[in-house]
Amino acid sequence: SHRNGERTTPMISISDLRRGIVIELDDDLWQVLEFHHIKMARGSAQIRIKLKNLRRGQTVERTFQATAKWPRAILDTRPVQFLYQDGEDYHFMENETYDQFHLTAEQLGDLTDDLVEGMTLDRTTYQDETIGVELPISVELKVLETEPGFAGDTQSAAKKPATLESGVVVQVPIFVEEGDTIKVDTRTGEYQTRV
Repeated sequence: SHRNGERTTPMISISDLRRGIVIELDDDLWQVLEFHHIKMARGSAQIRIKLKNLRRGQTVERTFQATAKWPRAILDTRPVQFLYQDGEDYHFMENETYDQFHLTAEQLGDLTDDLVEGMTLDRTTYQDETIGVELPISVELKVLETEPGFAGDTQSAAKKPATLESGVVVQVPIFVEEGDTIKVDTRTGEYQTRV
């Protein structure tokens, strides 16, 4: 119902600030990491905000007047599938639209270590520009190599290393075997459950 496809951008004031919210500032996207109010002489107030640049990753601190307002950036997060790697380029596909896009190793950073063809990730975009791709909180990966467990070993607490299809090694319970698919917490790299 907006003319020319324009969306009315909600404005964020000091009272709306929350950690994790994304604002537009100087034609860039900044995520609020933390903030605190500074009381000045004569009752005027300021606010000091720690911001992370979502495109470049650097963190800055800025001070604003308490009356400041910023446009809130509307970010869209959707599931995408990792298709394949081609040199420095990593190719993905939107699950809903089947649109394909690629990101460079530099854009992905450490994430390249965890990518396995066919896995689903979350892509965050701003007006069709990719801001980031994140692993879901848990991923399912196949065990490529692990020592066999021993029938007599009933200690459920015992762990052994297993090499997963992503190349990562995690500690798994004794009963996990080669060829099993397991769930791994992407934040800690820890085994969660056998699938």
